[in-house]
This record gives sequence, structure tokens and C-alpha cells, in this order.
Amino acid sequence: MPPRPLPAFAPSARAALIAAAALALAPAALPAQEAPTTPPVSAPVSDAATLLADRIEITGQNRITASGNVEVYWQEHRLNASRLVYDESEDRLTIEGPIRMVEPGVTGSVIVADQADLSRDLQNGVMLGARMVLSRELQLAANRLERQDGTRTILREVVASSCRICAADPTPLWEIRARTITHDATTHQLVFDQAQFRAMGVPLVWLPKLRMPDPTVKRMTGLLRPEFRTTSLLGPGVKLPYFFALSPERDLTLTPYLAASHSTTLGFRYRVAQTWGSYQIEGALSRDSIRPGERRGYLFADGRFALPGGFTLGAQLRTVSDPSYLLNYDITDDDRLWSGLTLERVRADELIWAKVGNTHSLRDGESNSTQPMLSGDASWTRVFQPRLIGGELSFSGSLHAHRRASDLTTDAALGDEDTDLFDTESDGRDMVRLSAEADWRRNWLLPGGVLAAAEGALTVDAITVRQDAVYAGEYLRALPTIGVELRWPWVASSGRAAQVIEPVAQLVWSGKHVKDLPYEDSWLTEFDEGNLFSLTRYPGEDAREQGTRANLGLSWTRHDASGWSLGVTAGRIYRLDDLGQFTPGSGLSGKRSDWLIATHLSTAGGLILSNRALLTEGFDLDRDELRVAYLGGGVDFAAGYLWMEQTAYNPETSELLLESGWDWRPGWRSTLSTRYDLTADRAAKAAFGLQYANECISVELSLSRRFTSSSSVEPETDLGLSVQLAGFGAQGSAHGPERVCRR
Repeated sequence: MPPRPLPAFAPSARAALIAAAALALAPAALPAQEAPTTPPVSAPVSDAATLLADRIEITGQNRITASGNVEVYWQEHRLNASRLVYDESEDRLTIEGPIRMVEPGVTGSVIVADQADLSRDLQNGVMLGARMVLSRELQLAANRLERQDGTRTILREVVASSCRICAADPTPLWEIRARTITHDATTHQLVFDQAQFRAMGVPLVWLPKLRMPDPTVKRMTGLLRPEFRTTSLLGPGVKLPYFFALSPERDLTLTPYLAASHSTTLGFRYRVAQTWGSYQIEGALSRDSIRPGERRGYLFADGRFALPGGFTLGAQLRTVSDPSYLLNYDITDDDRLWSGLTLERVRADELIWAKVGNTHSLRDGESNSTQPMLSGDASWTRVFQPRLIGGELSFSGSLHAHRRASDLTTDAALGDEDTDLFDTESDGRDMVRLSAEADWRRNWLLPGGVLAAAEGALTVDAITVRQDAVYAGEYLRALPTIGVELRWPWVASSGRAAQVIEPVAQLVWSGKHVKDLPYEDSWLTEFDEGNLFSLTRYPGEDAREQGTRANLGLSWTRHDASGWSLGVTAGRIYRLDDLGQFTPGSGLSGKRSDWLIATHLSTAGGLILSNRALLTEGFDLDRDELRVAYLGGGVDFAAGYLWMEQTAYNPETSELLLESGWDWRPGWRSTLSTRYDLTADRAAKAAFGLQYANECISVELSLSRRFTSSSSVEPETDLGLSVQLAGFGAQGSAHGPERVCRR
């Protein structure tokens, strides 16, 4: 006679049923007729399922009924339900809801349903009134869900959205309704059949077929996010980038751009990433109404490659059809394009670096034939710690060469000082320079807390100049430099703050009979707290600072316990002789340099302020640079003001820069940036941006205006719109605040 049903068990006795349930739900790896009456100790965990419930009944030899807080564990699958019936003769599970099933794998999908009819391993069957959530982002609600082999899920009469749905307002911000949606866990793709896209319940687009990546996909062939762009020169247009995943290490993106002004553009980007290096090639070809009848375009390429011996080779190519193309199509604001090769190796005590290439200028008034566009540089630096003399000893060598395309030996604009090309320099001058330098420095701590240092340097330059009526020839020059430095920091500390006052005196002697040669690298000199105590203020090696000088400075810093700090640095350079090395207006000319006054303030609330000013002997302002930044409370702000007096090589400059962004409501953010030329009393560029983002969508609106004009570039207004739906592909992950449901 058949066995009597087991009595109901209280929840505290659920663990005693694990062995019996594991046998009943064991997968087909062990035939039912061969199953032992008790599970063997050596049975693999992956071949058995675990069943927990408040009540379990065994009827006959082939039927198990579990009810009340039912939980099933098999491998990484987990299922919760209110009632489950297993019929061994049909090898099926009949499950009553509410049902919740958690899937393993990178998708981390969760399925909720009202009822289900599934196979013993949960991999095949039908679920009714189902909702599927992928990666906690994309929700798929369907009348019927069909599982096939655990890798393929078909949802019928389905709605897809990543928006949170509230009971008071059940219409999501966006949704895709479809007859069927098929999710393939192997290819990580979602295929929509008879899809209809709706925004706030209003149908907008209907597509017979639609294929989208699930939220786990990082790279997959398909259409990327479109971008709408309107400019005053090209009119309204749309970019439709299409991505080709050629292999795990390479891809291709083609971007057609269609504008209303009979303009067509095809852009591309090809990328390769290997263990030995990576490279990228991008460009575009256009026909537009800006230059009718012309083919316009650009080509950029970048690469970095690993070489034996720890060296890295870099390659860069920049070419464009005309000076205005990059600005017309918002590629880059660069107006000097460099193409060439770099080689480098960096070690703890050695640096090797080389660079050779050609620069092409897009600037009005700058000639590519009279500027040193073809150039090459190489340098080597090695640092030692000599035991005999102590301190740090470094040796360096460098090579520089440049060539101008022009063959002129004088300035072609000589005598016509009204032209922008008049600079008194030879238009065809070429140069080769080989330099070597040895530098030694040692520090001591003297009684009373005085820090002393001694430093010495010797530089040797071999220079060849060609095609210059004044300087043509070969030169050999050497410059010795020695210096001593004293620092005496005073520290005062109390319960609320710590203050540091540090006077610094540096005395430097260098030879002053070194042959002067034309500048190539050192046209623009800076005087700031960073080089106040340097042996030279020239940025390049074509010029060396000479003579005897004293670099004097005083700094005061206060660090408050509440988190703010304030610092002031003042300094000046005194020279024994005026050798005429620096131009007026640089702040470094004459026997006495300008006064350097630099201040900085930072607070715990995120405010940073710095100012650097150069004051003449009579305390008139030569140059001033102010920077203010703030970050905190959903607001970021950065502003800068620069004023420079007119010099022989630079016009008077008065310019204001502003960049800001603020979160004014949850999910809403605005940005504003501008560059205003106060001397010309006009803005150079202004841009405004508005972004909205929540858990299911991000929208970006941008508006910019370029006010500058030249013979090749016209003022232009640019309006852009970009929309991205969350839940499709890894880049479409939600990044905004979640919608709050109101009762």
C-alpha cells in the first residue's frame, strides 16, 4: 500500500527536509529509478537541488507538494514561491505565486511571476504574469514568459522600460511596447518584434524589428546614440554613429552626418588595442555649402607602442583640408597641428626622450614657411648620488634642430612695420644645437634650524646657424654657474593654528661673456614663485641667464584648525649688472626685477583663491593673474582674470575666463562658460549647457557661440541635442537620481 503522507512541519523543522527534497529535485544526471533512498555523502552539490518550505507532503512515489515560504536552491539559481508541486512522472514543476527567481551570471536577472510551469532544472517552461529585470535597470513586463534551455527567454505582449513606475502615475517617462522580446543570455542581445517607442504614453516611432544590447554589453555591433546638431553655417543636422565590433581588440565606428544645407559628411574611427601597443585613426570627408564644390575633411592618427628595453614609441598625425574645417564641425579648437614621432623611457634615475615632427599652423598671420615648423628634440638625463661629495649630481644632454621652409636670410617684411609678419628675425633661419649640462646640489642643516644649500652647474652649447644674414656661423659657448642658498623657517603653533614664516636668500654667479644668439625657444619668459629661486628663468636652452644676482624672498603661511589656510609669498631679484637679457614688461628686466606678490587661500568649504602680481619699482601693475575656484554643494565654479602690459612681442592683454556648473534641482544641471576679451570689448566664445538625468534617461542640450572671425573663420552658433536611454548597453547605465513616487 502507498505510504501515508508526512505530517506538516513547523518552520523550525524545515532544515530536516533538505535531504529528502534534494533527492526529489535532483536533475536528470541520475535516473529516478536508480536514485538511492538516502543521498550519498559524496554527491556533488551541483547535482542536487535544495528545497525549504513550511510544509512538505510526499504523495506516492512521484509527487512532492511544498507550501508556505517555499525556497528552492539549485546551483546559483534561487526561487521563492508560495506553493510548489513536483510531479516526477512528467518531470515538471508547477509553481504558484507570487514567484521570485534570481538568475546567475553577469546579467543578474530577476524574474517575478504569478504562476509557472517549469522543468526540474528551472531552465525550460512558461511563466504567466511575468516581469523580468536585467542588471537592476531594464524592466520587461509580459503576459507570458517562455524559457528555453536557460539561455533564451521569450516575452510576449511585453513592455520594456528602465523608468520607475509609480502607482499614482503608472505611465513611465519612456517605454517600448512590442509583440515579443527575445533575450539571448549567450549573445546578450534583446530582439524586439513589432516595437513601438512611446514617450509619456504618446507613440512616437514604430519599428518592425529592433535589436538592442542588454545592460551588461560593453561592445557590440549596432547603432550608437544619435546626436542632433544645428549650426548657423550648416543648418540643422543629425549624426548617426554605427559601431562595428570587429574583434575583441579592434573596432570601427562610421558616423554619417546629414545637414539641411545640402551638406553630407562621413566620419570614421578605427581603434586597435594589443599587448604591444594601441593606435587610433579617425577622420571625415565632407561636401557642404560652406565651400561649395570642394571636398573637405581631416585625418588624425595616434599610437603608442612598446619597444624592447623599456622604450615607448609614440606616433601622431594631424592633417586637415582647410583652416576652418575643424571649427565648422566641432572637432577641436587646436590651431597648430603637430605630426611626428616620440620616443621615451622613464626610470627612477634616468630619463630618455626624443621628439621629431612638423607643425602646421592654422592661425591667420602665421606663415608655415617662415616659422620653424620642422623640428626635432632629444634629451637624456641621469641622476647620481655621489658618496665622495654628497648631494645629488645629474648629467644631461640635449639635441635640437629646426628648419624653416623659406630660403630668405632676412625678414621679408623689413621696412614695413605695419604688417603682422614684421619681427626683425630672418625668415629662413635654420639651427642645430647640441647642449650638455652637469648640475650638483647639496643641502645642510645648520644650527638654529637654518637650511643651507650649495649648487653648481656647467653648461656647454655647440650651435650652428644657417640662412641668417646676422648670425650665420658656428658657435661654441660654455657657462659656469655657482650658487648658495639659505632658508630659515620659523614655526609658531597654538591650539587653533600653525604659522610658518620662511625668509630665503639665494646668491648666484654666472659668467657674463657668453655669445648671444637669436631666441627660438625662449621668446616668452615667466616670473612666478615657481622659478623665483631657479638658476635660470628661460624656458628653453637657447638662452642662459648670466651675471651675478641675488634672489630674495619671504613667505608666510597660516594653517587653521578649522580647515582653512592662507599664504603670501613676496620676492625680488637684484642684479649686479644690467645685461639686457630680458625684455621690458617681462618683469625681469633691469638691475632690479619687479616685485613678485603671490597669495593663495583655501577653505574647508571648497573655496580656492590665488593671485599673482608683478609690481614695478613705483608699485605700478605690470601683470596680474587671478584665479578663483569653488566646489561644493552641487556647485562648481572656476574663474580667471589675466592682465598683461603691452610688450615688444605681446599686445596688451585683458581677458576673463569663466566656467561654472550647478545642480539646481534633483537631476537638473546647468553649465556656463565664456572667454571675454576686455581689451577688444567682445566675447571670444560662450557656451551654455543643460542636462537632465534620472534613473532611465539622460538628455543634454548645448548652445555655444564663437564670436571671433578671420579671413578663414566666420562667427558661428552651434546648438546640440543628445538623448540616451538607460538600460541598453553598459554605457547606458543609470547615472541620475531615481524618480520619487508621490502618494
